[in-house]
Parts: sequence; structure tokens; C-alpha cells
Amino acid sequence: MQSKSNLLLTKRTASLVVLWTAISLALVACASASLKPKIEVPSTPTSIQIQPIFHGSMVLTIGDKTIYVDPSWGGEKYKDLKKPDLIIITDIHPDHMDLKTLGEIATKETPIIAPEAVAKEAKEYTNITRLKNGQSTSVGDITFSAIPMYNITKEHLDKHTKGRGNGYLIKFGGKTIYISGDTEDIKEMRALKNIDIAFLCMNQPYTMSVEKAADAVKDFKPKVVYPYHYRGKDGLSDTEKFKALVKESSPTTVVELINWY
Repeated sequence: MQSKSNLLLTKRTASLVVLWTAISLALVACASASLKPKIEVPSTPTSIQIQPIFHGSMVLTIGDKTIYVDPSWGGEKYKDLKKPDLIIITDIHPDHMDLKTLGEIATKETPIIAPEAVAKEAKEYTNITRLKNGQSTSVGDITFSAIPMYNITKEHLDKHTKGRGNGYLIKFGGKTIYISGDTEDIKEMRALKNIDIAFLCMNQPYTMSVEKAADAVKDFKPKVVYPYHYRGKDGLSDTEKFKALVKESSPTTVVELINWY
């Protein structure tokens, strides 16, 4: 017989699964098959292109490398894009790790960088580099470093546990891109230095509020920040408010707004 504490944990886990499934279905329902405009990042020695896909999914082109970040939402959304040279995945939730989409866009040998929790779910993929928080790997002249992403608000600790998922620092040609993954305004993010481009999540009740995200920017001062992953339980976060808060508290940071939805 299960103890009362184990029974409560089981019920909480089941509730989270139901909630994530409902959110994912809602997001899929509003996802458009058409590609968002591609963004060219100017004034960099190595060419950088950002292709928003949807929510937390994007494709980065860095020099001659095409990097898919958290590919989800179906292979149809990627049909007109170059096949990935590399895939990076942040976490196990279906808006980040979608095995159906992986099967439609990649082969079993496509290189993947992911945390151990993802690798356990994607066992059939034979070319996964497993990174724990604090570990790094290189592909050509691009370095990928896994950094923590987790919740710190007491009532949300079970949503993203410390050590399970990875945010990423991508370094190349003297530039650094930060991809937050699903995180709150953790001390590790606030301590970052010399970030050229940051992709920052802000959706309640799962990650940061707009105010917390702006306050974190005040600490780590990226040169450019793109709000992403900003649809939450009650709809879209107010990215215009985020932009205004950052302008007030961190005027050296440029906020670029993309329609991810």
C-alpha cells in the first residue's frame, strides 16, 4: 500500500502530466505552418541567422552550421529549412522534446546535445552527447555549455527541478548566445557575463514573470535580448511591458520582439 506522501506525489505528477498535455494541445492548435521571418544578426564576424519556429523552438544558422533548438510542433514546420547539422534540447517537456517531430526531421544518427533525462527518453538516437549542468562540448569552432535551468518559487519547484534540464551558452567567434530554457531568475543566470544575445523565457506559472525577467536582465546585461517562450496558462505575456522595464533599468540592453505565435 502506498504511503500518504507517495500517493500525494503520484497525484501531483499525474496532474502535471494532464496540465502539460492540455497546454501542448492548445499551443499546437494555434501554431501556424508558415515560417516566421528570418532574422539576420548584423555586425558579427561569423554570420548568424535566427529562424523563429514557435514558442520555444527555433533554428540558428551560425556560419555554415544549422542548429535546431528544441524542435517541436511537427516536421511540417521545418519542411522548407535545411536539415539540422546539430540538434540541442533543453528538457523533457513536449514543447522542448517532441519525439514525433524528431523522427520527422532527423535521422537516428543526427548529432544531438541534451541532458541525461532527454537521452533516456530518446534511446533510439545513437549520437547524443549528454551534458550535465556545467559541462561543455564543441562542434567545430562552436562550443556548447550546459548551465542550470530550474524553478525557485516554492509552489513551482516540481515543474523544473534543478539539474534535470539545461540552458545553453553557445560560443563562437568571440560571441556568446544564451538560451535560457525553462527557468526562473536563478542566481546562475544573474551571474552571467558578456552575453551578446539572450533568449529569455517568461510565462507564468511555469517560468519567470515579465518583472522577474526584466530584473534578471538588469543583473547580467546582455547586449540584445529576445523574449521567447512567453505563452503561459493565461495567454501571452506582455513583452512590450518587458521592453519598457528593461529600457528603464538596463538601457544598454536592446530588446528585440519577435512574434513567436
